[in-house]
Amino acid sequence: MFYADSIDEAVKGVFGPSVSPVRRQRVSGGDIALSYMLELSNGGQVFLKRSRTGHKDMFLAEARGLSALRETGTIGVPLPLAAGAGEDGAFLLMEYLEAGRRRPDYWEIFGRELAALHLAPREPMPGGRFGFPTDNYIGLTPQQNAPMDSWADFFRERRLLPQMKLAWGALDEGTRRSLSRVAERLDSLLPEPELPSLIHGDLWSGNAVTGPDGRAWIVDCAAYVGHFEAELAMTELFGGFPERFYLAYNEVNPIDRDYASRRDLYNLYHLLNHLNLFGPAYLGAVSSAAARYA
Repeated sequence: MFYADSIDEAVKGVFGPSVSPVRRQRVSGGDIALSYMLELSNGGQVFLKRSRTGHKDMFLAEARGLSALRETGTIGVPLPLAAGAGEDGAFLLMEYLEAGRRRPDYWEIFGRELAALHLAPREPMPGGRFGFPTDNYIGLTPQQNAPMDSWADFFRERRLLPQMKLAWGALDEGTRRSLSRVAERLDSLLPEPELPSLIHGDLWSGNAVTGPDGRAWIVDCAAYVGHFEAELAMTELFGGFPERFYLAYNEVNPIDRDYASRRDLYNLYHLLNHLNLFGPAYLGAVSSAAARYA
């Protein structure tokens, strides 16, 4: 995976100097980026994401996360090919997945494979147990990943406090007090995991697609090493997955009986991010969650 100054340069760098893009076809997906199936002169196809915003490092950070997830060999992750920025905006080229029909056991396989991802062995990171070698993005919001040794400290310093700072001007005084109290109390609210897990970081139904094998493939990541409970919480934020997904997950990586009491705390991070990205429609949910844990 490399950085290129144009889509044409990226295609030639991956497939050879005689290959060029010949046609773009819009495909579904992406609130932040435009998505295309790119046909190549050699008859191949690749997936193209093009940014509306021009964050030159956003797709490079995403590619690093996809590569880390893919290297575990536990779950379907498309191969990132090239990232870059040019006159056509910031872009990411990836393996193109032809959508297949879901297997009858799609959700059970998805649950077991996600659990395997969370249990996958990793090389220790310099500087701490939690984080990622580089910063990345959660949506369009920069996400800080500098490693730390404590999960509670990481969630406070790298997750809640940056979002709180961005949202501060939109919050009423009561919500500000509640959020500040939550940040102070995280040491008593969040347990330290025995095994830090590499997680997708932004896993909801829109970021899991059905691949040609009929199984779930995960895309649009904001990857880092954290507590797997934070991942499960995100899967439940916007409607959740079917119960059989969680039952299958639990067979491989048992879920603590008290997880449900922490779920909305983990999702406070994502609610704050949605408040910062999309506006006051999320203010009530932020206030309620903050008051619960204050």
